[in-house]
Amino acid sequence: MATGTGKTYTVASLIYRLLKSKSSKRILFLVDRKALAAQAVMEFAAYEAENGLKFNQIYQVYSQKFQKNYLEENEKVDFSVLPTGYLTDPDGSQVFVYVCTIQRMQINLFGKEGMFSTSGDYDPEDDADKLEIPINAFDTIIADECHRGYTSHEISKWRDVLDHFDATKIGLTATPAAHTTSFFKDIVYRYGYEQAVKDGYLVDYDAVKIDSGVRIEGITINEGDEVEEINPETGAQQLDLLEDERHFEVSAVERDVTAPDSNKKIIQEYAKYALEFEKENGRFPKTLIFAANDLPHTSHADQLVDLCRDIFGRGDAFVQKITGSATVDRPLQRIKEFRNRPEPHIVVTVDMLSTGVDIPSLEYIIFLRPVKSRILFEQMMGRGTRLCSNFPNGMGTAPKTHFTVFDCFGGTLLEAFRNSTGITQEVPIPPTRTIEEITIDISNNRDFEYNTKCLVKRLQRINKEITADGRLSLAKFVPNGDLSTFAKSLMESLDTDRIAILQILTNKDFINLLMHYPKPERKFIRAIGVEDVVTSEYLFKTTDGRELKLEEYIKQFEKFVKENPEHIEALEVVLKKPASWNTTTLRELRTKLSQTPEKFTDDNLRKAYKYPLADIISMIKHAAKEEPLISGKERVDLAVAKVIDGRKLTSQQLEWLVLIKKHLIENLTIEPEDFDIMPIFVNYGGSFNRINKDFDNDLIMYINQINSAMPEVNAYAN
Repeated sequence: MATGTGKTYTVASLIYRLLKSKSSKRILFLVDRKALAAQAVMEFAAYEAENGLKFNQIYQVYSQKFQKNYLEENEKVDFSVLPTGYLTDPDGSQVFVYVCTIQRMQINLFGKEGMFSTSGDYDPEDDADKLEIPINAFDTIIADECHRGYTSHEISKWRDVLDHFDATKIGLTATPAAHTTSFFKDIVYRYGYEQAVKDGYLVDYDAVKIDSGVRIEGITINEGDEVEEINPETGAQQLDLLEDERHFEVSAVERDVTAPDSNKKIIQEYAKYALEFEKENGRFPKTLIFAANDLPHTSHADQLVDLCRDIFGRGDAFVQKITGSATVDRPLQRIKEFRNRPEPHIVVTVDMLSTGVDIPSLEYIIFLRPVKSRILFEQMMGRGTRLCSNFPNGMGTAPKTHFTVFDCFGGTLLEAFRNSTGITQEVPIPPTRTIEEITIDISNNRDFEYNTKCLVKRLQRINKEITADGRLSLAKFVPNGDLSTFAKSLMESLDTDRIAILQILTNKDFINLLMHYPKPERKFIRAIGVEDVVTSEYLFKTTDGRELKLEEYIKQFEKFVKENPEHIEALEVVLKKPASWNTTTLRELRTKLSQTPEKFTDDNLRKAYKYPLADIISMIKHAAKEEPLISGKERVDLAVAKVIDGRKLTSQQLEWLVLIKKHLIENLTIEPEDFDIMPIFVNYGGSFNRINKDFDNDLIMYINQINSAMPEVNAYAN
């Protein structure tokens, strides 16, 4: 099910039915982060399974013990710890749901050896121990986020956990991967993103393409340019002049080098859109920025936080960082503050908010980290798809109609994943074998030619990195410590003098040196003198998968308007039959336009024409007849002036006309019933009968003439 369409709610309903019908008694709900485990327990506590009763008031929901840093202050949910006997000595009387991380269950079953890698936002299960858990401990196992991109080594452990139990297994994901479908087989239920948008349960997105020379071409530092060298281990900084010209590829940006000017200009470009959005909607768009990393002393995330605080100048609380290293203190609370409170408005993250986090008020997503995995890209995009009509206090009341994606790599991310399908064929990342494993395979003549080629490549890589001291140590095993020559001739040497070469390759000291060879001290370069050229343009995403530039969008609109008056009555009224203009016609017009693949809504067209006050009539007539664009206020003034031209009106009639004009600016038409229900009239003691008397019982005539004049007036007259 697409992100944001309610997998947890759906599975809570499923679990309730399984327990209620006694089809299952003991259910294991697996997640892969402690924060998500805590969140799942709270969602079960919030789910009303029966009238007036929450799920956890009917059935026991167990979990592990959570430290305070995973919970919000004054958290009222009862986190009941699962008794160990429920795992080691299950019996038929127990009825419960156990929420657990896949990592914890792996330790419980197989011990801590060979655990999952501790990268990204992984939370170590330090208090978990190996237990004797029988295969019948659970009747049903539900694996949440079962697409997660582990290495093939980790996939085997993930499968080992599930394979241990004799139970029905169900996988939940928004982005099924090849290893997901190979384990769970058929997809038994699918509800995709496009369908969810069509049904109105999710919002679609528009895109902004940000072109940055640094993000597209890399960084070139000229000889003699001043740079700041940073020691990634200690944070020591030193200003220096570059001795030779150096070019860093895009892949090295933020890893080995950074250009502060590039990051600054990208954030400034984003600020233009954010401030314009705030001006039009009365709220600053909640923004999630994906940074490349959050490493000590060279953190890209920290750099972006500082830039946002400087550029917007609204205090530290306005911009926050939520990453694995930044949220050791109450991570779940930090995420919930972002979701439920006006501040922070901007959050910088790396991975921690890429999956499993529900923030409906999020309206801007900025990709400043490269993404190669389609699964990860879809998960990150999914953060913005949720509907939202109740924003945190102080964020305005206009409902969320879409979210905006900022592709800071010249649109290449959006282009790369444009034609993605519901199932990815991505395979798990192959594990990296050690030098020792490769040499053992060679000595055992296992896939000899392939493994020798692998070793040659590995030796050449080491040769490029090893220090002079390392070469001296290598001289004990390789002539002159020349690893490059040794690698080039390795295949031939193994053919002519296999025993001697294998003695070298399998020597423990030689292997240890290759696995722990000394490398030059790594430097991170801050290219303080490099200037970036950054531009941007708005892209409109169509329902059939295209992304149109402004001029392309306008051309499509002009084509639609010119080709469809005979097929769409509301268009014909605007262009040829103004006397028939009314509220029903306007409603039909907006519906027909918004249902096109290009989604020609008032807001989108105003963005395309770069005229935030233009009314829909003006934009249609501009597209059809090239009339100048005018605002709704200008159109109303022209229409009312035409109707009252030559008439002498009383002061009371003129007062009512002021209110009528205000109503028309917002609504473009007026109907008799509006005088009885619209606050702008009712609050002034108005009603149709009252106002009709003030207009000598001719109010209907005025209404009809004003409505006809609205599409009829010629913008050139202005």
